[in-house]
Amino acid sequence: MKDPIIQLKDLTKQYGAVKAVDGLNLDINKGEIFGLLGPNGAGKTTTILMMLGLTDPTSGTAFVCGHNATSKPILVKKKVGYMPDSVGFYDNMTALENLVYIGRLNGVPENELKKRSAEVLEIVGLAADQHKKTSAFSRGMKQRLGLADVLIKKPDVIILDEPTLGIDPTGVRDFLVLIKQLSRQQGLTVLLSSHHLHHVQQVCDRVGIFVSGRLLAQGDISALSDQLFGTDSHVTSIRLAQPVSQPWQLEPELQAWEAITQISIHENELEFTSRRDITAALVRFLVEKGYDVIGVNQKNYGLDDIYQKYFESNSTKNTSYEKSIS
Repeated sequence: MKDPIIQLKDLTKQYGAVKAVDGLNLDINKGEIFGLLGPNGAGKTTTILMMLGLTDPTSGTAFVCGHNATSKPILVKKKVGYMPDSVGFYDNMTALENLVYIGRLNGVPENELKKRSAEVLEIVGLAADQHKKTSAFSRGMKQRLGLADVLIKKPDVIILDEPTLGIDPTGVRDFLVLIKQLSRQQGLTVLLSSHHLHHVQQVCDRVGIFVSGRLLAQGDISALSDQLFGTDSHVTSIRLAQPVSQPWQLEPELQAWEAITQISIHENELEFTSRRDITAALVRFLVEKGYDVIGVNQKNYGLDDIYQKYFESNSTKNTSYEKSIS
């Protein structure tokens, strides 16, 4: 049973004639990692600010942890940890000192401050560096300390705005693994805003494609792929030990398969486009017919493909509309 912890209803933010966010409807369930994916200037940060009660919507409502973010922003802030794309610290203070200070501002009891700070630094992998001044920290270390800042008040929801910006590939991988671990182990709900498709795909349970203030599509990768590619959602390439003669005697029989929509033959390379994954059945069929299969490859549509395909189809229609996948 779904249990929405974030509910955005017709959320709109308008600056003059420009709609930064246009009628956004979105539910994010408790314990899931949701990726808000879109280019810079899409309205992602504006949406986050409205969810935190830091800017008022022109219309619509944002409910976070059961509270209206506009009328009760303080209650929302008690439940939500927010990490912006650029995290600032006092450079003349150590990581532990910075964290204790943040904990104090967030109302952590004085007798628990140092213990909880040390525990959170251990969680984010900075225990060995807790006594170093943050002026010596790399961008990746500062992002980890920013995550510690978020976690110290034990939030129910964490919102990360472009958290991997400026981090090297190894740091990005480690940071994303940490986010996933925290969500699974502590039951945290995570909203991750980013324009990096690959990063979102690695860690998120569901994604929302957000452009020009509108949510164009939402769902998991598989659901989005099926929605956008339809009968072309599965492609299997099979390489045989011997070339296939033309015309191929087995082609009419395979074309009669209900799931297959297209067959392409290039010497010893066979490519099957189908409505569903029939790779195992194809391999079994060919082997039974006496062919030696020496290679099999399945085409998996990722966010790059979905992103491009979606905007190709929408640009030809010259319109934008919302697709929702439950």
